[in-house]
Amino acid sequence: MPTIDVLIPTYNRPDALAVTLTSLCAQTYRDFQVIVSDQSEDYDVADNGTVQAVARVLAAHHTPVRILKHLPRRGIAEQRHFLLNQATAPYVLFLDDDVLLEPWVLKLLLNTIERESCGFVGNPPIGLSYIDDVRPDEHQSLTFWEGPVQPETLRQDTPEWERWRLHNAANPYHLQQRFGLTPHRPSPYHVAWVAGCILFNRAKLLATGGFSFWQDLPSEACGEDVLSQQRVMQRYGGCGVLPSGAYHQELPTTLSDRSQNAPNLLPL
Repeated sequence: MPTIDVLIPTYNRPDALAVTLTSLCAQTYRDFQVIVSDQSEDYDVADNGTVQAVARVLAAHHTPVRILKHLPRRGIAEQRHFLLNQATAPYVLFLDDDVLLEPWVLKLLLNTIERESCGFVGNPPIGLSYIDDVRPDEHQSLTFWEGPVQPETLRQDTPEWERWRLHNAANPYHLQQRFGLTPHRPSPYHVAWVAGCILFNRAKLLATGGFSFWQDLPSEACGEDVLSQQRVMQRYGGCGVLPSGAYHQELPTTLSDRSQNAPNLLPL
């Protein structure tokens, strides 16, 4: 059984998915497998030639790739719930289908979560089109962990909630440059949540309900990643770690309706 299951939900993005999978080919840490949930309605992403080619490379690296068709669409929370139910590894990396990774990301995330014994650790995706857009006013809430990561309870009406601004645009890139952080000199920091690239301790995620709350949400709801991380953070703690080696492909969102936000609809 691998140590990490990489779980990727995808919808109508075969080219982006191929790029994301390609970045997994180069990971220096190899003890993982990939599980993709495909909710594309007009075709099967498993039939895409580029995706097939990359999957063959991963297989040649002894990294299994399973692409599972999962319809009907009942919302992104249900899709994550489905993926989590397929997982067997001690750790699960929820990776968006439009994120590509530096070769050291899996190793950095695993080392951090094992050292901190917390519920999750994330690498926030960087939008490199904003590399010249420095936002010092959004950097103010950066607080590095001093000592082990501990449980936290965050409320939307508190200053700590504003930590989400740390992950806007290319802020993670600018912060790691400012503090001289590297894969050999990383630092965990306080977060509100992390999108796109989050490694969970699977048992701790399941102990807080995972994504089983999908049944209590409208199918168009978003923010399921925020709610799940908040629940894990409250009991077990969670953090981000810089440097980040995750990058947005900066494609249009496939979740255009953001009026129904899980943290506003369900209790922590």
